[in-house]
Amino acid sequence: MNRIMNQSMIFEISVQSFKKGLRNLLNILEKAESHAEAKKFPFENLLNARLFPDQFPLTKQIQIACDTAKLCVARISGKEAPKHDDTESNLNELKTRIQSVLQYLDSYQESDFKMVSEIKVSQPRWEGQYLTGWEYLTHHAIPNFYFHITTAYAILRHNGVEIGKKDYLGEMPFKK
Repeated sequence: MNRIMNQSMIFEISVQSFKKGLRNLLNILEKAESHAEAKKFPFENLLNARLFPDQFPLTKQIQIACDTAKLCVARISGKEAPKHDDTESNLNELKTRIQSVLQYLDSYQESDFKMVSEIKVSQPRWEGQYLTGWEYLTHHAIPNFYFHITTAYAILRHNGVEIGKKDYLGEMPFKK
């Protein structure tokens, strides 16, 4: 596969997929907000909801999904990612964080990924080991992103928010 095709493919499965997942998450959060209003409880009651005591709550799931998206594209392109302080304590702050990551992702182009096969990505917990940018994207970032998006979805669904697979998948590029 040639380098141009690789850049296009990497852009599509990273930036475009992360953007779609985050936009779908925004839509799901709006349905959760409507649910809370209809049931007459503050949305903030859902922020600390979790599926199991040893799992992160909803707020942290959203923060990690955002971090995974922005840090992935930064790491595989050699760019700097924006910092977030993980201080969100209400729905509007979470929406703002998601929107800021979407804006950051909008700054990327296919050509930003020309070195993805040569870039080495490491983290302190990997104890000196690394993955190539491509390996990091496919073996770590994409699965991690969808794990946290899915867990946020499951927390809200478990708490009675009427959402389904179509909300999770979002709009599809159907052809006729």
